[in-house]
Amino acid sequence: MFKRNRHGIQIKSAEQLEKMRAAGLVVGRTLDLLKRSVEPGMTPLDLDVIAEKAIRDEGAIPSFKGYQGFPATICASVNEEVVHGIPTNARKLREGDVISIDCGAILEGWHGDSAVTVPIGEVDPKLTELMRITEEAMWRGIGALTVGRHLSDIGYEVERYVKSQGRYGIPQEYGGHGIGTEMHMDPWIANHGKPGRGPALEEGMCLAIEPMVNLGTDRTRVLSDDWTVVTVDGKQSAHFEHSVAVTHNGPWVLTALDGGKERLAQLGF
Repeated sequence: MFKRNRHGIQIKSAEQLEKMRAAGLVVGRTLDLLKRSVEPGMTPLDLDVIAEKAIRDEGAIPSFKGYQGFPATICASVNEEVVHGIPTNARKLREGDVISIDCGAILEGWHGDSAVTVPIGEVDPKLTELMRITEEAMWRGIGALTVGRHLSDIGYEVERYVKSQGRYGIPQEYGGHGIGTEMHMDPWIANHGKPGRGPALEEGMCLAIEPMVNLGTDRTRVLSDDWTVVTVDGKQSAHFEHSVAVTHNGPWVLTALDGGKERLAQLGF
C-alpha cells in the first residue's frame, strides 16, 4: 500500500498526496488562526487550547499530543526556546516576545506539520530581521525540492542564505524530516551541508523543511523537562516549517494555504 524507494523513503501516489494536502490544510488553517489570536497577556497554554479545538473541529487528531509522551497539541517555544517548548500557564506572553508555534495534525491516517514564529506586539528590529531570515531560508530550502536534485541541496540552500545575512547560529542537532503515514520518517534533513549529496529527490516524496536560526550561538541544551531546547547564551531563536511534496511541477507546499504559489513564484517556479 505504501511504496518506498531503495533508500526506504516513502513515495506517495497522486491520491495519497491529495490526502496529505487535506491534512496539511488543517494545520495551515490552525496556524493561521493562532497567528490571528496571539496577543500580550495570553499564555502558551491558551494557544494550545485554541489549537486542539480547531484541529478536532475539522475531524482531525493533534499529532503531537501523546507523541513519545509529549503532553500538548502544539510546541510553543518563547524567545530563547528553540523548539519543543511545552505550553503551560507558567509565563504570560509579553510585548516584545517572539513565540515559535509548531503544529501537527492527522487526518485519515496522514500527517501535516508546520511551524511559524510570531512577534508579540512590537518587537526589537533585530528579532524582526531574525524571523525574516529564518522564513526566507525555509523557502530557499523548499525551492531545492525539485526532481533530480539531492537531499543535501536543501540544507545547503538554507545555510547559504542564512550565512549571507550575517552572523547567526544554525543548531546542528535539529532539522527536517520525511512525513506521511508517520509524523517523523526517513530521511532526516540537515539545515547545513554541502550540495549534491544523499538520495536524489523523486516525485511523491514528502518532506518537512524546518530551519531554526539563533540570534547568537548555534549551541543548545535541553531543559529538565526533557523536551524544551534552549540556546546556551539565552539569545532568541526563530523557527519556520512547511510540509512539502516533490512533484513534476516543482514543490507543492502542503501546509501553505495557497500551496506556496506566491512565494514559489518569487523564487522562479
